[in-house]
Amino acid sequence: MSVTTLAVLGVLLFGSAAVIGYLLTIYNGLIALKENIKKAWANIDVILKQRHDELPKLVSVCESYAEFEKGILERAMKARERYFSADTVAKKAEASAEVSGAIKSIFALAENYPQLKANENFMQLQARISHLEESLADRREFYNDSVNNYNIRIQQLPDAIVANFMGLKLETMFSVAAEDRRDVDIKIRLPRFE
Repeated sequence: MSVTTLAVLGVLLFGSAAVIGYLLTIYNGLIALKENIKKAWANIDVILKQRHDELPKLVSVCESYAEFEKGILERAMKARERYFSADTVAKKAEASAEVSGAIKSIFALAENYPQLKANENFMQLQARISHLEESLADRREFYNDSVNNYNIRIQQLPDAIVANFMGLKLETMFSVAAEDRRDVDIKIRLPRFE
């Protein structure tokens, strides 16, 4: 073999190794992004589970006040059940938004019940659930950032070629349904003065 042939062969081997290394780097980066999405969702799921564990306690405390709105309490528990039966991120997000709306309604209606508002168990549950809601907002933001980064990468070249080969699809962000963006409609019964 001549020196020229060896040099060409060396360049081809080096070039092939560089391309394979580059493709492996893309592959590993896409796997890391995919796993970040799973981790971010697992973090949301933990907080949602904690919130859903607190909901029956909140409903129980509210039910002890006979005139408290039964429909809102039932709506909260049905939304909780829908969350546990949901099998996709989108369905879980929708059920979670329903639970959030029901909790907001419960807290808003509690304003009409001074004894309930002053109940120590209610105040503790309200503080705990409010803290969980704040944690959820942070974790949803991290999840959506992870999904956004992943979705961008699998659509950009040359990553899109590797992503297509891997069969990667766009992920859905955690979003709120349009009807859940509206303010909670609370009917306040004011005492009549005659």
